[in-house]
Amino acid sequence: MKQFWEKVYKTLAFYQARAVRGMRGLWFDLAGPTVERPVFVVGCSRAGTTLVYKTLSEAATLGSLQKESHDFWATLHPPAERGWDSHAIPPEAAGAEDRRRVARLFYSHTGRRRFVDKNNQNGLSIPYLQRLFPDAFFVYVKRNPGDNILSLMEGWQRAETFATWSRDLPAEVRIDGGRFRRWCFFLPPGWREYLDASLEEVCAFQYREMNAAILAAREQVAAERWCEVAYETILDRPVETFAAVFGRCQVPFDRRLEEHCRSVLQRPYNAFSRIGRDKWRASPWRERIEVVLPQVGEIAGRMGYA
Repeated sequence: MKQFWEKVYKTLAFYQARAVRGMRGLWFDLAGPTVERPVFVVGCSRAGTTLVYKTLSEAATLGSLQKESHDFWATLHPPAERGWDSHAIPPEAAGAEDRRRVARLFYSHTGRRRFVDKNNQNGLSIPYLQRLFPDAFFVYVKRNPGDNILSLMEGWQRAETFATWSRDLPAEVRIDGGRFRRWCFFLPPGWREYLDASLEEVCAFQYREMNAAILAAREQVAAERWCEVAYETILDRPVETFAAVFGRCQVPFDRRLEEHCRSVLQRPYNAFSRIGRDKWRASPWRERIEVVLPQVGEIAGRMGYA
């Protein structure tokens, strides 16, 4: 009987939430409330972007879908319309209709005029997002290359989670001699050259190209609308680091958020293993990662990593 009533309550809650979204969407269509200063969390996959996004989502003043939005953006501008060249949405695709659809989605789901968003591909589309929302704020999350590449390699072994979008990819993936047959995470420009590569080469390529795209886009964003945070700094000083991030985003950092951040490292947020730094050195992938570290040395140096 208890399970029956739990199911009833969940069903009622689902339809209630859908009705609320419908009413908000109707209000948006009629009144057109202004959506302003959205926050976009960008960075390479497995760099700690989910940790930062979920923490920002705790702010009462920011609306959040509480999940990655790549399905929405891929529907808005499918990679197929660009010949599957990459997940980068060109800036010229930004227009009034895109802005309306994005604003409507977040307002109808959250009821907030300001929102925070994150997905694996947005770092490749910063010029587009900036043109779409000229007042947007960007939080760039970066991580040392060894650990980030290790986590990408671990993620590639979870295709059921990180390759759900790639079923229609018009290419035969034969990574690591055919061990990996589905492309994971995101497509940087030039990805076709890595269809037969080793897994560590692919992950080094993704790390390098994503961070290079973000650093290039940074030059076109006003300093007051940009914030950078190193994953390692969060590990060392989570409360102080997030207080600074919230401050840069002009989001109040109250006592509740402070308490949340004191224990934020105990929250899994898609972690594959214990949270820590230099984990790659003790991993079975160490020798393979060491081979490709020179390939990312230049970009890592620009990110602040020796």
